[in-house]
Amino acid sequence: MATTATMAQQRPAARSAILASADVSFRRRVRDALADLRWQVREAAGGAETLAFLDAAPVETVVLDSWLPDLEIREFVAEFERLHPGVDLVMADATEAGAARSPRRNEVLHALRRAQATDGAIWNTAPREVEWPGPAKAAGLEAVRAEGERPAATRAGLSCAAAGLALPEFVGTDASMLEVSRRIRLVAGRDTSVLVQGPTGSGKELVARAVHRLSERSTRRFVALNCAAIPEGLLEAELFGHARGAFTGAVQGRMGRIEAADGGTLFLDEIGDMPLALQAKLLRFLQTGELQRVGENEPVRADVRIVAATHRPLARLAGEGAFRADLYYRLAVFLIRTPALAGRSADIVELTRAHLEKLGRRSAAKGIAAEALAKLVNHGWPGNVRELEHVLERAWILAEDRPRIEAEEIEFDLTA
Repeated sequence: MATTATMAQQRPAARSAILASADVSFRRRVRDALADLRWQVREAAGGAETLAFLDAAPVETVVLDSWLPDLEIREFVAEFERLHPGVDLVMADATEAGAARSPRRNEVLHALRRAQATDGAIWNTAPREVEWPGPAKAAGLEAVRAEGERPAATRAGLSCAAAGLALPEFVGTDASMLEVSRRIRLVAGRDTSVLVQGPTGSGKELVARAVHRLSERSTRRFVALNCAAIPEGLLEAELFGHARGAFTGAVQGRMGRIEAADGGTLFLDEIGDMPLALQAKLLRFLQTGELQRVGENEPVRADVRIVAATHRPLARLAGEGAFRADLYYRLAVFLIRTPALAGRSADIVELTRAHLEKLGRRSAAKGIAAEALAKLVNHGWPGNVRELEHVLERAWILAEDRPRIEAEEIEFDLTA
């Protein structure tokens, strides 16, 4: 991290700001308001990311929300003032914070007032507004309409209540997703092994990355390995590493994924597909903290936290002998279940909005018709959030240059 003296040598650009908030909607509103005033804005989802941005290039002003997912506000402010005493710190609730004061602070306060005035809209700009039809013809449209017509104060109250639990990695306020965030917070600060179980496309790697981000290992590497994507004969060498000449094609020695994650977190995706023989070697590493590279005799120590994931019922497989029971109990010390998307109507609406905004950063923004949104809500989503993202990207392309996605552009099965 840069020292105060180092930062003093760097001159921040005028009208440059960082928005520090876990609330994507809040950041978007303030960013748009500041952009109208010719400010250059970067967005940070938490305190650590904000400090990293400041280390890379200091700014004139930091706008700080009243809650951060990774740092206490007082802890952040103390570290901020120690490292960046010349940067103006503006709290989102307009309370006094940093000692420095930008000559353009009134512009920032004006942008905050504008952002608060527009709070509560489902879509923030005209092209993104949902145009509700007259009589609802599609089943499930009433649930979507209710979300749009709910009083702004009620929606804002729900958002505030969920903000204390939801992590920025996850969109939506369904109770099942808030429970995922709660469990991540509980376990992140420990070295406990975590097993993430859930259907394909439900965000299991996002859970693993959130556990790593909130842990004391966050400054070290996060290493991911998909156990189902690598041939069985190469998986051991990929995981444990190998010596030169250990097998045909091993022209030089190589460090494995476990060693690469030393001090950090190793994410083992689709652990249920790991061969039984390799499971025994992984179990030994978990018990001793030592591993042997393929073709070597000397053990190597590594300090790694394991987060494993699977869409398969590991407890049942362990009972049937298809997965080692002793390894299952080692991995499943703390279990986090990612829920299916089907039936989470409000979350489908929020996820749709978030992904359309993401797509809109690369080209002109698009809205979505109410009938198209209802079609999304009524779908069964066997591929979960990943399928929703693919369906929306396909619809975005099919809409061509039109400003809105219509129902006919929502396609679920191109082979049907």
